[in-house]
Amino acid sequence: MWYIRRGMFFCIPKGSRCFLRQRMLQNRLWQDAGRTRGMRRIAHRKIDRERLRQKKMDKIAVLIPCYNEERTIAKVVRDAKQALPEAVIYVYDNNSTDRTVELAREAGAVIRYEHMQGKGNVIRRMFREIEAECYIMVDGDDTYPMEYASEMVDRVLCRNADMVVGDRLSSTYFTENKRPFHNFGNTIVRSSINRLFNCEIKDIMTGYRAFSYGFVKTFPVLSTGFEIETEMTIHAVYNNMQIENVIVDYRDRPEGSESKLNTFSDGFKVIRTILKLYRDYKPLGFFGMCAAILTVIAVLMFIPILIAYVETGLVLRFPTLFVCGFIGLAALQSLFAGLMLSNMALKNRRDFEYRLTLVTRRVRHED
Repeated sequence: MWYIRRGMFFCIPKGSRCFLRQRMLQNRLWQDAGRTRGMRRIAHRKIDRERLRQKKMDKIAVLIPCYNEERTIAKVVRDAKQALPEAVIYVYDNNSTDRTVELAREAGAVIRYEHMQGKGNVIRRMFREIEAECYIMVDGDDTYPMEYASEMVDRVLCRNADMVVGDRLSSTYFTENKRPFHNFGNTIVRSSINRLFNCEIKDIMTGYRAFSYGFVKTFPVLSTGFEIETEMTIHAVYNNMQIENVIVDYRDRPEGSESKLNTFSDGFKVIRTILKLYRDYKPLGFFGMCAAILTVIAVLMFIPILIAYVETGLVLRFPTLFVCGFIGLAALQSLFAGLMLSNMALKNRRDFEYRLTLVTRRVRHED
């Protein structure tokens, strides 16, 4: 039987007594092959890391998601260049049918595209493709003055903030915005998130934010529409990221510019997103609440049976008693589900902190 080891041929007779030596030699050959493959993997990883370091990283990137904003996009790009001369302006077009792309390119922006409709899809694409130490995200409808951008950048680069919120609700939003249901919805969303997640965020739905590199590269974008701002806020709060607030002026859209936000359908999506993220991030609170509700229902149904049993000594409604028992079991299962999922959420939190540490190392290497 022939064997190859390090380019040399060895022959061991098939009927030889050296079977043990033959097997040991075969094992050594497999070990050498495994070490060779491992060294190749390490070399490839080093090459990939070196290519990643050599890839150009912007100091500041201004990200503008757009869909049919021809009336305002050129002004937004010019204002961004004036407020942040060292920044690179990226306009991500989301299937616009007007002259948005043409006007943005003439104003000096870098044009990129996302063909899956929805603001969440656009932000996913932006966060994947752009490498920068600081990101400014602003809507293309010219409702946010860009003169606050430099302060927001300083909060990220100098004070290590992970997310800076451009707070409209503490300034002119309620007087400038002409849609009363939007005002009511913003108030409801802000109060519910602050209560459920025990935080003090001033503006949940604002489209004017600044981000660190660590936040952008570790944020899992799951939403596809306008509920993305809610998802960002809850993600930062739950993972104990540094969130800072900058009060900004708000101005309503100019005439001829129409909002793409549907008050009722998008509002229900935001509420659904809040409940879903509360279930995912705080499962013990969510399922504990479900267990408490089921327990109350079971007790309320059991009280008349208990009163009748005390008075007559008989159980007059066995079907109701069985239903009470099953509801009580459901409450117990909900509680234990919350306990188990809470441990899983804690493990996910630890894994996130590890990933965040790995991601932020790149910025330190660039420095």
